[in-house]
Amino acid sequence: MNIVCLDMEGVLVPEIWIAFSQASGIPELRRTTRDEPDYDKLMKWRLGILKEHGLGLKEIQAVIARIDPLPGAKAFLDKLRSETQVVILSDTFEQFAKPLMEKLNWPAIFCNTLEVGSNGEITGYKMRCEKSKLTTVKALQSMGFDTIAAGDSFNDLAMIQASKAGFLFKSTDAIKAAHPELPAFEAFDELLTAIEGALD
Repeated sequence: MNIVCLDMEGVLVPEIWIAFSQASGIPELRRTTRDEPDYDKLMKWRLGILKEHGLGLKEIQAVIARIDPLPGAKAFLDKLRSETQVVILSDTFEQFAKPLMEKLNWPAIFCNTLEVGSNGEITGYKMRCEKSKLTTVKALQSMGFDTIAAGDSFNDLAMIQASKAGFLFKSTDAIKAAHPELPAFEAFDELLTAIEGALD
């Protein structure tokens, strides 16, 4: 039995932190897991910037409310979900993901949780598990699933490499150059065809 594991940001929806960087006028917040492989380091740095500027969950959620899925993402996901099981594995947070999942017709998502103070300040975060994407793929495999994975960033590589079939999607030139063994696609129809081929 197959299950497809997809990254969320950069694959199905725009990068939330880039959108917030643009809305807040804080260019430093453009940095994502495409740029920084160490997620813990990246998040601590982000939270420091938010605190410095007096920004909290409410301000980020206001920006997320205006974010739409990438063109073609919902149709791609609807078609894929009609053919096989799909789960989104993301290092984002429940408080960010919910409105985006609604726009994608409520696919299953495994993500993390923010720790938020009574004043709305984001004080920390709780990761679902260590190396969450790889750990989840291995757990699914231990339950009898063959995993097929796609993502765009450093933190997707482990789940892609551990899967029966894995693909880069809308990734960076640097990541594609470092991993020429991984098929890389830019269009949803190409990715759908590749995944359908791996389902056989």
